[in-house]
Amino acid sequence: MRRSGTVEDVSEYRPPRRVALIVLVIVAAGGCLALGYWQWTRFEAVGGNGQNLGYAFQWPAFAFFCIYAYRRFVKLEAEETLADASDGSRASKPAEPTEVPADLLPSRPKVAIDESDTASDLEAKQVQEYNEYLAQLARGSDRSGQ
Repeated sequence: MRRSGTVEDVSEYRPPRRVALIVLVIVAAGGCLALGYWQWTRFEAVGGNGQNLGYAFQWPAFAFFCIYAYRRFVKLEAEETLADASDGSRASKPAEPTEVPADLLPSRPKVAIDESDTASDLEAKQVQEYNEYLAQLARGSDRSGQ
């Protein structure tokens, strides 16, 4: 027994682009499964190692994600279509924007610079003198305005 206007009813309508998405998902998931099988055969070979085994399990996870992402896309698309038809808001869209708490991220570390150490450092002193010399040349140059 189905109710009219539910997500299931809306998702039965398949726009022309949906066929292309289904083909893309099938090709992507099939390719991921084929790569997983290939890695499994590499693992079972004489030179197989743990990396091949890891990839043999990782590729089917990618295939599952392709299918999951497509299903999620279909649900969100159906939800949006249903919300547009009833002039309501989507259930997955919050009524107001969420605020990120100010103390969520750690503050940046501050480096204390001791002026006495910098002034006594010979290299830093030379760099400072050189920068002052360049600034003096830039002020006296006629071509500084170009």
